[in-house]
Amino acid sequence: MIEPRTLPGFMELLPSDQVLFNNIKDTIKRNYEKFGFLPLDTPVLESSEVLLAKAGGETEKQIYQFKKGDNDLCMRFDLTVPLAKYVAANYNELSFPFARYQIDKVYRGERPQKGRFREFYQCDIDVIGRGELSLAYDAEIPCIMYNIFKELNIGDFTIQISNRKLLLGIIEDLGLNDLSIELLRLIDKKSKIGDENFINTLRIDYKVDEQKLNVLLSFLNIKGSVNEQLSKLNKLGITNEKYVLGLKELTTVIGFIQKFGVNAEYYTIDLTIARGLDYYTGTVYETFIKGYENIGSVCSGGRYDNLAEYYTKEKLPGVGMSIGLTRLFYQLKENGLLKKQYMSNSKCIVLPMGEEYLENCIALGNTLRANNINTTTYLDNAKFKTKLQYAIRSKVKYAIFVGEDEVKGNYYTIKDLENEKQEQLTLDKLLEILTKD
Repeated sequence: MIEPRTLPGFMELLPSDQVLFNNIKDTIKRNYEKFGFLPLDTPVLESSEVLLAKAGGETEKQIYQFKKGDNDLCMRFDLTVPLAKYVAANYNELSFPFARYQIDKVYRGERPQKGRFREFYQCDIDVIGRGELSLAYDAEIPCIMYNIFKELNIGDFTIQISNRKLLLGIIEDLGLNDLSIELLRLIDKKSKIGDENFINTLRIDYKVDEQKLNVLLSFLNIKGSVNEQLSKLNKLGITNEKYVLGLKELTTVIGFIQKFGVNAEYYTIDLTIARGLDYYTGTVYETFIKGYENIGSVCSGGRYDNLAEYYTKEKLPGVGMSIGLTRLFYQLKENGLLKKQYMSNSKCIVLPMGEEYLENCIALGNTLRANNINTTTYLDNAKFKTKLQYAIRSKVKYAIFVGEDEVKGNYYTIKDLENEKQEQLTLDKLLEILTKD
């Protein structure tokens, strides 16, 4: 006998968990579409020449690449590179700004570990401009994420925002350009390694003198409300061109976020965010669930200057964010953050009290579904105890019984399986309860 096993790094869920997973995915999709974003579906397989154009380093090592006949193929490792190819290939047919979302599986051959997968869902949203793109989109993107996480109701969260030009500008102003890559990597890890390790690395490994070290620390540790932080950044008096432009962009984005009506409790400026060292060029975001920062960022992204530079000469700036849904679901489940609810695609199950009432149950099921109520009808001939156990294990909210008394009395017995409440209702009343609940 062959052992029925799933490969490491691939998630398979029991039906009740799959329903919860799909509910989260549907919430994300619904909010993307609420803001007018268009769906996109790109192939899992791409030509290696196309897919690897922007890859390199550790990313390229994780890509699933193989040959089939004369074709050199890769499985997509994210949804951004396929988007770049798609926009370049369909440039003349698209309307810009092009706002798209894509919710699909991607593949990375990294070492599987707790909470990290080789196959996982990404939920991407991006706006692509032709030549230029308003900073208002840099504010709309986190506004959409704010709406999603509020609706998911998984606890308080904070969207952290910065602009990479600020970091690059202050590094340049301090005369540390030769260390820019190393410093950006170190700054991005500051919260993970702690202040002491951060400072010691600057002093010992990178030989940064005390004056420059103090200026950098003063910059990174600016706290307060977003308006107070912006004021303090202005008062530093840094005249470096990149820094000034980054501060102007960040101020503009924060202003638009306020106009979008995002509650001030749910976003802040965090100057240590660097993200994608060679990718993002302006606004950057990371999102954390309060009290569960150890989970890591549950949603991240930023602004890039030229999405499709490897595929076209057209300048295509963009901004986007991504939710790693598979990892997010795993972490929410592990930390008990998923709200309990009935975990079935059906709102109710119709149970015949005897085989002779099966026709009545089928008719009721047809009526309920005609009224847009997802309904399961139990069709097997089994003992009533078996049927009730099936209903409970199916995680539906309501069980509806149809037997001799119900048929003669022209009513239905409905039981709320969550609170054990049971009552007899006419069809009209039954429909009223099931459609409004």
